[in-house]
Amino acid sequence: MDDQKRRAVAGYLELLKGGDKGGKKVNVKRPLHPHLDRSLQILRTHFAPDILAGQDPWSTPARAAHLLSLLPPDASLLSALRKKWDSAPTRSSTSKWADIDALASTGVADAKDIGRQLLEAKQDIVLEYSYPRLDAEVSKKLNHLLKAPFCVHPGTGRVCVPIDVSKVEEFDPDEVPTVGRLLGEIDSWDAAHTDVQGGEDRGEADGARKVPDVDKTSLKPYVEFFKAFVAGLMREEKGGKREREAGGAAEGMEF
Repeated sequence: MDDQKRRAVAGYLELLKGGDKGGKKVNVKRPLHPHLDRSLQILRTHFAPDILAGQDPWSTPARAAHLLSLLPPDASLLSALRKKWDSAPTRSSTSKWADIDALASTGVADAKDIGRQLLEAKQDIVLEYSYPRLDAEVSKKLNHLLKAPFCVHPGTGRVCVPIDVSKVEEFDPDEVPTVGRLLGEIDSWDAAHTDVQGGEDRGEADGARKVPDVDKTSLKPYVEFFKAFVAGLMREEKGGKREREAGGAAEGMEF
């Protein structure tokens, strides 16, 4: 798809708006779109164990204040919640989440339809904290797809490397080599393998094969892995080509 079509799809799927500066990031119309309704059914089962218990997002007073900003602007209810949480600073996010409905049910809220308002607000909060994030800017632009193994990230200088999916848990993105590191490794290797007097590579002086620069660096295992992957594709293609040719000949004879 071109950029315009990709932008339309990304816009349809994107839900969270705004950056990390706070404020409400989910503002959806009611009744909910069927996709969001189905999403909520799935997210509800993960929200309590993964978000509330696992991440404890409102553990500090500052974070609890953000939770209050996402609730309906009912002064009495917000005041009661703030008072309760200020008296117990270490109260868990799971407990604070339960406090919202518990206090609302006591009648402290001013709004008559506070039940509906809280339901919609809590739905928005579940979506904000657990709905999958979509990198819309990357998805909109076709040029973001034009990436290849061993290209260099313009911001970090890190080299894009292929990953062995069978060992993906062992992969540390912070250890991926950068261009600067690779150049330093080449210089270090050359310095250690150069005849100081003659300024000549000792390997070349002995008639040995010149060592490729990549073999002097930490990029070597990634290159070897990629070569093995490509070799496997070539073998598969050769086998498939023979089968296609054999199948074509058989069909011709049968005809």
